[in-house]
Amino acid sequence: MMKGRHAALVFDLDGTLVDTAPDLTAALNAVLAARKMATVSLDTVRHMVGFGARALIRQAFEAEGQALTDETIRPLINEFIVHYRAHIADASVPFPGVPETLGQLRTGGARLGILTNKPQELVLPLLDALDLSRFFDAIHGAGRYAYVKPDARVFHHVLEELKADAGVMIGDSRTDVATARAAGAPVIVVSYGYTPEPAERLGADATAERFSDIPHILERLASQRSASS
Repeated sequence: MMKGRHAALVFDLDGTLVDTAPDLTAALNAVLAARKMATVSLDTVRHMVGFGARALIRQAFEAEGQALTDETIRPLINEFIVHYRAHIADASVPFPGVPETLGQLRTGGARLGILTNKPQELVLPLLDALDLSRFFDAIHGAGRYAYVKPDARVFHHVLEELKADAGVMIGDSRTDVATARAAGAPVIVVSYGYTPEPAERLGADATAERFSDIPHILERLASQRSASS
């Protein structure tokens, strides 16, 4: 894993640490059912999560031939968030190995942070409900700043809060890879996440089949960097 006082690990949330798709699907379907529209499947939502509630709702309505404007989608997003907040961890669970591996990394001296485009107002309740907040010294969701991933500035804000000089991005999407590249940081993607395309095609430095593989991959990347320097 990364060693030294000034290195950090920066994690995406949905699709990387937590399988949130079941509760997001329920919130979306509540919005659709209230309008007697066809609901969507869990598998469909898994490939849409990384693009936010706006994209989830817009795609579901477009599938029914209904185009939404910025004005007409706004109350739908509010309705979605109200439902989701009330059921934020009904069925969401950490992916296998997440709590154990985070504990291992933290015990090993790594500084851990979260960088997600999920609204900040929803991130903290989810982490608290799943007893994951204790692992992180910096938690950045959408809304803390006027910009979000893949803007490199948000990655550097996390590093600043962690008092780290460098970091590795760990996520599941092309957005996470783009964030790392913009910030000049290494990036690992997990293969089980919500990306609609195969993880190995995202252009990351490494792919983790299981979350528990991450410490080994970090060691390998550190060795490669040492050998090339």
